[in-house]
Amino acid sequence: MINLMTGLKERVAGTKPRERHLLLCGGVPCLSLGCRQVKEAVMRELDNYKLSGEIELLEAGCIGNCRLGPTLIVYPEGVVYRRLTVENAKEIIEGHVLGGRLLEHLLHRDDLTNEIQRRREDMPFYRKQQRLVLRNCGVIPPHIESYMSNQGYAALAKALTELSPGQVIEEILRSGLRGRGGGGFPTGRKWQAAREAEGPRKYVICNGDEGDPGAFMDRSIMEGDPHSVLEGMILAGYAVGAGQGYIYVRAEYPLAVRRLEDAIAEARKALLLGNNILRQGFSFDVEIRVGAGAFVCGEETALISSVEGTRGDPSPRPPFPVSKGVWGCPTVINNVETLANIPPIILNGGEWFSRIGTESSKGTKVFALAGKIRHSGLVEVPMGTTLREVIFEIAGGIPDNKEFKAAQTGGPSGGCLTTGHLDLPLDYESLREAGSIIGSGGLIVMDEDTCMVDVARYFSGFNRQESCGKCTTCRIGTKRMLEILEKIAGGRGTEEDLARLESLAELLRNASLCGLGRSAPNPVLSTLRHFRDEYLAHIREKRCPAGVCPDLTRHVIREERCRGCGLCHNICPAGAISKEGRTFRIDPDKCVDCSACVRECPFEAVRGRKRRKELTRA
Repeated sequence: MINLMTGLKERVAGTKPRERHLLLCGGVPCLSLGCRQVKEAVMRELDNYKLSGEIELLEAGCIGNCRLGPTLIVYPEGVVYRRLTVENAKEIIEGHVLGGRLLEHLLHRDDLTNEIQRRREDMPFYRKQQRLVLRNCGVIPPHIESYMSNQGYAALAKALTELSPGQVIEEILRSGLRGRGGGGFPTGRKWQAAREAEGPRKYVICNGDEGDPGAFMDRSIMEGDPHSVLEGMILAGYAVGAGQGYIYVRAEYPLAVRRLEDAIAEARKALLLGNNILRQGFSFDVEIRVGAGAFVCGEETALISSVEGTRGDPSPRPPFPVSKGVWGCPTVINNVETLANIPPIILNGGEWFSRIGTESSKGTKVFALAGKIRHSGLVEVPMGTTLREVIFEIAGGIPDNKEFKAAQTGGPSGGCLTTGHLDLPLDYESLREAGSIIGSGGLIVMDEDTCMVDVARYFSGFNRQESCGKCTTCRIGTKRMLEILEKIAGGRGTEEDLARLESLAELLRNASLCGLGRSAPNPVLSTLRHFRDEYLAHIREKRCPAGVCPDLTRHVIREERCRGCGLCHNICPAGAISKEGRTFRIDPDKCVDCSACVRECPFEAVRGRKRRKELTRA
């Protein structure tokens, strides 16, 4: 294997960046914040000081912490400068690169201690993670020479020279790796079934059709470390006897598509794809299929239909894809994160991987944190890490001194966890028992100002829109469920409507054709289970406690927050606010719903009509 890797590295120029270089985060969040403009400004300054030949400016994938962007890391020190603008380029080159001075106003400060944190490993957001899948994301450029400098394709060389296909599958079985796309099926068992299946050809498909609201794990891996996905696919092809692979990516991910195309071209040039890979007698190639963005195409059988060029409709199972998939041939379908786990497992051994995580949920899991959280972004932690650790120790807790209320895991197919679940281990079995799922890894955090009826309505609306309509149960059931939730949110609901929701949920779970319909009731049932009092407030009191549903929002002053300053009283045009003891109150009969008091109060003591915010806002 060593000789094989040595020869491969000789064919790939420049396997390591220079010791003195600058690394810019080029993930989509940073791109939207102006990272390309910052890059151009830094390049101009390097040219001005005639440093372009000495110092490289490289672009990596998503660094993980979206709050820091755009970011620039100065090596070899590893100093992270965050929230950069074009104007900061000159002072970074003059002050730090040439002058050796730290620019403290551009460094990250801890939210609680205000302590300056110079490097990523100093920040709690990164310090408490274990990054296996994200090992290269935001660390190296997404190109083959950088990937190989970090043991890239060493697992493939090991497999082709030291392991038989059966031994590769044995390592995956020994690792305990389960599919990271949502179902959690053991990866080794899937590969074993595909290897034993009979067919004229076999295929490997990478499912990059990430459609959950607020989820961006797979996108970031494809953008930041595409070669890890390719290497995982090649190893899967070798293990099951496949000669062709397809990466199915949604059209909304143009950067991921472009970087995957570049990676495929680089791998072919290095004899890592195509005929007779590394001259070891194994042939495998990969093509990209761009999907039109239908959420249902994340389901295996619908994805297969789309890859074949037809409408992405799900089909009954069995037969399962491992025995009858693309064009009727045995097909292995794994999602991006699952495949990115394969190279380190083969390189380090299945037993090494099995020591991470819990007894039944091995390894790490990547979560996309969004919503009411201080540090949104990508987090990778060992399976079994508690919800409290992720939200409060890694992501910094809830901003603006608000109270944590709920967390939605598993996207529109998952459910809500409450304060009573904060110490729940994040693994497959624990979340299933709590009425939710890990899913692909979306984790949306909600604070005290979130209306749980509105949450259920949001996800039900998403499922209704994304239903393919093939089965009557899902097509009609999701529509009726949404209608009932809109009725409750509008103040027209009855307690009988809650029974109807539960009855509809049971029908959808038992009679829908695919996983989309069967899991569509989960957000509704979990909010009904944990926040039934909010539903009853909408129905009995015609009131939205969170002040979100516009038809049911009354302006009230929360006594525990009121400081008695009188600003609301002074600005009220209708004279509806009067003092009672230490605090003030609003007379609902006089209130004209102008919301002037809401805007004026500096202590957020007045709760009234708010503009509804998207749950998934990072």
